[in-house]
Amino acid sequence: MKNFINILLVISTMLFLVACNGKLPGADARKYPPEPEKRVQKNLEEGRGFRLMDAVSKNKGSGDFDFASSNELWRATLDVLDFMPLASANYSGGILITDWYSDNNKTNESIKITVRFLTNEIRSDALDVKIFYKNCNVSLNCAIQEQQGNLKSELTREILKKATLYEKQKKDENFKPYKPASSIY
Repeated sequence: MKNFINILLVISTMLFLVACNGKLPGADARKYPPEPEKRVQKNLEEGRGFRLMDAVSKNKGSGDFDFASSNELWRATLDVLDFMPLASANYSGGILITDWYSDNNKTNESIKITVRFLTNEIRSDALDVKIFYKNCNVSLNCAIQEQQGNLKSELTREILKKATLYEKQKKDENFKPYKPASSIY
């Protein structure tokens, strides 16, 4: 009985502390119009709403799966690094690694690029790009160094630019203007 009272006391204390954080859940009412029709229209335009007929028309039992083709950053990175062979591409792990690549002019120099995805949002800190250079002499003694520089910033900028274009195309394709239902009364 004493253990039960102690457990009840701990649980009630935890609930009290959680309830006392001082914030109420929900959105800031100042950012949304008071008219329901305008709120519905804004939510639908931002992709936060749903339409009943869209939900009914979809096959029952099928879930929504996020594949790599639906992630704009992933697609843009694959497109930008299309000229290089890939050693590893792990979408769920958020990493893409190219194989060593060298052009025909410089056979003793190679480059390898690693891209880590830190977030799915398109922003400047979403990617961690690392570039490695390998220089080999005649006796195949190779020196590998990570390089910071112009190529890293150009790659990041190009990936983000392409991802932004993909995101804009996706929004344009998925945009459905809100049409209010006619009044029954």
